[in-house]
Amino acid sequence: MASTAAGKQRIPKVAKVKNKAPAEVQITAEQLLREAKERELELLPPPPKQKITDEEELNDYKLRKRKGFEDNIRKNRTVISNWIKYAQWEESLKEILRARSIYERALDVDHRNITLWLKYAEMEMKSRQVNHARNIWDRAITILPRVNQFWYKYTYMEEMLGNVAGCRQVFERWMEWEPDEQAWHSYINFELRYKENWIKYARFEEKHGYIAHSRKVYERAVEFFGEEHVDENLFVAFAKFEETQKEFERVRVMYKYALDRIPKHQAQELFKNYTMFEKKFGDRRGIEDVIVSKRRFQYEEEVKANPHNYDAWFDYLRLVESDADPDTVREVYERAIANIPPIQEKRHWRRYIYLWINYALYEELEVKDPERTRQVYQACLDLIPHKKFTFAKIWLLYAQFEIRQKNLQGARKVMGTAIGKCPKNKLLKGYIELELQLREFDRCRKLYEKYLEFSPENCTTWIKFAELETILGDIDRARAIFELAIGQPRLDMPEVLWKSYIDFEIEQEEFGNTRNLYKRLLQRTQHVKVWISYAKFELSIDSPDRLQMCRQIYEEANKSMRSCEEKEERLMLLESWRDFEREFGSDSTRERVRKLLPDKVKKRRKLTAEDGSDAGWEEYYDYIFPEDAANQPNLKLLAMAKMWKKQQQAADDDGEVVPEKGPTDEETTSLRSQEPVASPENDQPENGSDRNTVTETEQEKTYDDRDDDDSSSSESDSESEDNDGGEKKEKESRSSEEDKE
Repeated sequence: MASTAAGKQRIPKVAKVKNKAPAEVQITAEQLLREAKERELELLPPPPKQKITDEEELNDYKLRKRKGFEDNIRKNRTVISNWIKYAQWEESLKEILRARSIYERALDVDHRNITLWLKYAEMEMKSRQVNHARNIWDRAITILPRVNQFWYKYTYMEEMLGNVAGCRQVFERWMEWEPDEQAWHSYINFELRYKENWIKYARFEEKHGYIAHSRKVYERAVEFFGEEHVDENLFVAFAKFEETQKEFERVRVMYKYALDRIPKHQAQELFKNYTMFEKKFGDRRGIEDVIVSKRRFQYEEEVKANPHNYDAWFDYLRLVESDADPDTVREVYERAIANIPPIQEKRHWRRYIYLWINYALYEELEVKDPERTRQVYQACLDLIPHKKFTFAKIWLLYAQFEIRQKNLQGARKVMGTAIGKCPKNKLLKGYIELELQLREFDRCRKLYEKYLEFSPENCTTWIKFAELETILGDIDRARAIFELAIGQPRLDMPEVLWKSYIDFEIEQEEFGNTRNLYKRLLQRTQHVKVWISYAKFELSIDSPDRLQMCRQIYEEANKSMRSCEEKEERLMLLESWRDFEREFGSDSTRERVRKLLPDKVKKRRKLTAEDGSDAGWEEYYDYIFPEDAANQPNLKLLAMAKMWKKQQQAADDDGEVVPEKGPTDEETTSLRSQEPVASPENDQPENGSDRNTVTETEQEKTYDDRDDDDSSSSESDSESEDNDGGEKKEKESRSSEEDKE
């Protein structure tokens, strides 16, 4: 109510309605809604979305948003939702310090707002700021201890962090406020999850001096949880209790019992306490037992995860063999060999079979139990699928074991069974070596005969058989064996067999037989090494005509290898001949061999890809032998035609006739640096000096095989000339050369 200056009250005037008649035009509710809908078209569209592209725009955006939030807070600072939105926006920008400052300012406004405390603590937990979160929860439960939600979230956070002691402390603070029943149930469930009620009970009894009662509580706890739900904290507490009572043997037994039943990843604290106990009260043996137990635990976990991990079994067995009684080792071996490979393929059995071998060797060498060793070998052989594959090492080890036990008949029976079930080269060879060590040569002969019936193409077996007869002094039998061997239609290494036969005849000084062998071998193969070996054999014989015989063999070899496609082999023969003449020959013979040596030339050939497309050009080296060049006069004609073409070109340029010269190093096809170009009067060019090798004085020439229709000796620089003129000049040069010839 308003008042006048004199203090008197004034009654407000009431508006008087002059015309109470209804309006002429009545407006309905539908019309009002329709007009409101139509007017929506007049509303302005929302502003377009702004994309921030650089740091300056971002800072401008932050400034505008913060100004907006601060304005809202300034207008009405008691609206907590404005504070929360502001803090969450800062949190989304990872501005944790600003968000924390905003929450603190909001708490100054309203410290009893539950939502504000929850959002504040959740932000710290999301940011992994554990200590900040603990600080907030402590302040919240101090200011608002009757808000159960704070206590629940605080204990849940501590339990998720694994801080069991801290979680229990929070529960204890909560219980001091005597909350409702549900809070007590949460505390009980927490203790049941971590199984520490028994420990607290036992410690209570121990604290009040009831030692026997405390031990009984621990024993009841171990019995209550059993082996399925065993917990390391219970055993650690029990062991520490017994340690305080000086019951060291009980502590040691307790730790070992727990380590055998608790998974490794859950027993880290147990191992740590056990090691500390042994360091304090045990000896060196006890500390080693801790380490061994830890490693055994690790191996147990590995073999449980993958029973077919045989490498883990090997490590485990090596550990238990060094520090366990035979019964324990046998138990581990039996567990290991029980994991048979699921597929009957030899590659899957290669590692597995060594478990059996190690088992048998352990029984024989460590336990010294021959009967159990024999049983292990027999069980292993019964397990292997011999129709698909076998392991010769098992049979041989079994036989060698029987020999060590002086059971020769048993060893022969084992090897005979092996050859009957699954004959293979390694078994037959091992059986023969066994009989050789026993000096049973008649048995060796029979075994060699069976071996050759089984594998007649094995040259090594023929050679070993012949060597055996040679050692025994039966030369005729050895020669007969070699004859049978070289008569076989198929051999795996015939060159080794022939060489052994030839060496055998040389050792017997049967030079006539050796020559016959070389001749028979040359009828089968014309390999250059055979010719060279034949020549060296003749040279090694102490006879007056040995040089002539050696030279004659080189002559025959050179004639026979003229048609050989492998020019390197022919070159190898001539080099060997040259070395021979250099040491034993005369000047004329050396000169003759020197003239037979080839020229090394560089050529190019066209490459074709697999799909038939052009793959470019390739350079390669070829050898041109003088004997072959004499039969191919086109090579000389082409070289001389090219030389004549260059002379004509030089004459046209200078206006004078250029005298004939030998072709340059890049133009000629001859590789001898000290002789002129091959002339019609001399088909075979000569060198001015001897050559140690073909490549010592040779000069590389390039031949181009890119076009079969054109000249093969034309260079890249001449290819750019006029084709018609070049062909005409070449024809003229060829005709002139033919006239000279």
